[in-house]
Amino acid sequence: MMKEQRISVRTLVEFILRSGDIDNRTESGPDPSAMLEGSRIHRKIQKAQPEGYTAEVTLKEVFRKGDLRLLVWGRADGVLRTEEGVTVDEIKGVYADVRRFTEPKPLHLAQAKCYAAMLSEAEDLSGVTCQVTYVNLDTEEVLRFRETFTRAELRGFLKELTDAYFKWAEFEALHEEARDESAASLPFPYEYRAGQKETAVSVFRAIRRGRNLFVQAPTGVGKTLSTVYPSVKAVAEGTAGRIFYLTAKTVTRTVAEDTFRLLKERGLDFLSCTITAKEKACLNSVFDCNPESCPYAKGHFDRVNAAVYDCVTHERAVARETVEAYARKHTVCPYELSLDVSTWCDAVIADYNYAFDPRVRLRRFFSEGSEGGYIFLVDEAHNLVQRASEMFSAELVKEEVLEAKRLLKDQGKRLTGALDRLSRAMLALRRTMELYPDAGGRSADGKAVVLPDVSAFIVQLDMAFREMSTLLEEKKSFPERKDALAFYFKLRTFLSVAENMGDDYRIYALHAADGGFKVRLLCVDPSARLKDGLSFARSAVFFSATLLPVNYYKELLTGNREEYAVYAGSPFGREQRLLLAARDVSSRYTRRNDAEFFRIASYIETAARVRPGNYLCFFPSYSYLSEIAARLSLPQGAVMVQRPEMTEEDRDAFLSFFRTADGTDRVGLCVMGGIFAEGIDLKEESLIGTIIVGTGLPAINTESEIVRSCFDARGKDGFDYAYRFPGMNKVLQAAGRLIRSDKDRGVILLLDDRFLTGEYRGLFPTEWSDLAPTDLGKVEAQLRAFWDRKDDPEERADEEGKTT
Repeated sequence: MMKEQRISVRTLVEFILRSGDIDNRTESGPDPSAMLEGSRIHRKIQKAQPEGYTAEVTLKEVFRKGDLRLLVWGRADGVLRTEEGVTVDEIKGVYADVRRFTEPKPLHLAQAKCYAAMLSEAEDLSGVTCQVTYVNLDTEEVLRFRETFTRAELRGFLKELTDAYFKWAEFEALHEEARDESAASLPFPYEYRAGQKETAVSVFRAIRRGRNLFVQAPTGVGKTLSTVYPSVKAVAEGTAGRIFYLTAKTVTRTVAEDTFRLLKERGLDFLSCTITAKEKACLNSVFDCNPESCPYAKGHFDRVNAAVYDCVTHERAVARETVEAYARKHTVCPYELSLDVSTWCDAVIADYNYAFDPRVRLRRFFSEGSEGGYIFLVDEAHNLVQRASEMFSAELVKEEVLEAKRLLKDQGKRLTGALDRLSRAMLALRRTMELYPDAGGRSADGKAVVLPDVSAFIVQLDMAFREMSTLLEEKKSFPERKDALAFYFKLRTFLSVAENMGDDYRIYALHAADGGFKVRLLCVDPSARLKDGLSFARSAVFFSATLLPVNYYKELLTGNREEYAVYAGSPFGREQRLLLAARDVSSRYTRRNDAEFFRIASYIETAARVRPGNYLCFFPSYSYLSEIAARLSLPQGAVMVQRPEMTEEDRDAFLSFFRTADGTDRVGLCVMGGIFAEGIDLKEESLIGTIIVGTGLPAINTESEIVRSCFDARGKDGFDYAYRFPGMNKVLQAAGRLIRSDKDRGVILLLDDRFLTGEYRGLFPTEWSDLAPTDLGKVEAQLRAFWDRKDDPEERADEEGKTT
């Protein structure tokens, strides 16, 4: 049976012909604004061509080896037909001074030659002229290089490339055959838990129908397995291209790796790869990506293809440690190696930003011309709202401009003049705040102002950016280059955001507490920006234990309240936990006094006295935590306190404190929304109670108030969007630390009278319908009644049988 693999001309050329070093002194990475500007320039150059010029000419050709067909395809920027002959045009927009170019870049010429080779075959041409057109994106100055090749030369060149690629195409074809066969017969590895089969079926249906799906699944359902398993089936049957498992935290990446590993142990032949951030993956003693500083950067592209082939033909689960081992073996950059390995994988495990952030997204998968049709599995999707808002926002601090001006004072008058004008433009904005306090919405503390327009400031910033680009292009090495490059990226990000923002943004200026001044472009509603990344997905599955209210997440993640949604029932019985809400305490600012703090401490002490064991207590802030810690009367050494800055070692020590269960008191004091509020697993006696103080509302701050006013203006309840919904998410995440398996038992104490009001009860998951009110006078009796019930479900059943 004939098999077929596909590859684009650009991918073929860049993959087979790449060579040399990684060098951050000459490469600044993809620029979203430059890419958009490049598309505009392409169209302008194409329209200006003479009669006989055809733009965007699609070309493809099939090459054969044995029973394998290789389809090479692409789109030439232009083909010019004149009496003198046929010319293939390859257009490249650059910021560099084109007058400095003495010849075309080899990869650009190679692309043109591939198109010319296919055209010569399709139209039986004896020869074709290859033209590489460079155009400066600022000045629109054009420089062209032309070279004519015979048909034999062009055909020989393309054949060399395809011959070199056939071993990769054969590997891919054989792997896909083995993958699909193994997945077709793959059973679900366990008996389905309550809610798990419903989730898996819903995910599979959504993928088949090409729809997005929101999955609210309580802790214990097995969300990762019930989303990965149907996704694997969908890839194997050809419904989708590959899986992107997108996460916010390292611990959830580990869960995904374990899930794929489990399915592989059950017979699945599936290639998965985890992408680790460049800084964390670096093996060099100094993080500096250039051949003079890093042996893994020097000659990287000469060796990386051999490293990739070695890895993908010997491994099936390529985690961080595996990447490091092959990077050391072949002396290549581990980060770049992981990106190349991911190209051959069926599943890619990575942070959200590799799919959504326009600055760092994986362009080999998410750019114009990519095949798309992927499955996005978005884990802990409640985190994506804030993360997306941050990745689509930008800011510039005046002090950063002044520091750049100081560092680069000897790099030419044009640059220092541009930085000086940028600094004065920021000063003008600062004066606007002082002279015209009603220029926009002023914050409660008077230190921030929402600005309707900063176009004059953007003009000066753009000019400074152009001068920075020229400096970095012309000077490959100078002492301040690393700092200059960081500032250049800062300006580039700001310009890129400014160019694309709309009504979903607010611009504000802020006098910082440290005396600094900044201008920030705040993405209030990230849904429109996320759509760009989601356009490459056939189906995106957003899942979490806390996606309530689901319409809030639908609105801010996809902008469509009509998306599919499923609520999976909890696999755990309500008899496993006691849920109480106190009516005699509150964390409201007006109630924060000595008596209230002692009352909160009394609740914690009572819980620990009734049933000694391990408890986690969550507070609205570190200051509130400190107030309670000072009033607790518990045995010495019984309390562990979360600190604002904790290393990985500190975090492990904190959790190890609770992994011993010997019936003594161990009470952890944490903050809601912090590192211990989600993503940790303390099963059975390792945790028997969570005590949550307050409703999790963020403190009143500039950005939350801007969000509030924005949604008020849309006719919605801005307080819900800015405070209540994010706050309740923190509460539910903290509560979810308790019951993690069918052997767990414990208590959840909600210490705030607001939990008993309709506004908050309406945000509870369905399994919280048994919430009972309490107060200090009755809580001890309620706790004793719960704990006096038989701990073991089988013992309880036996006891009930005897009674009957």
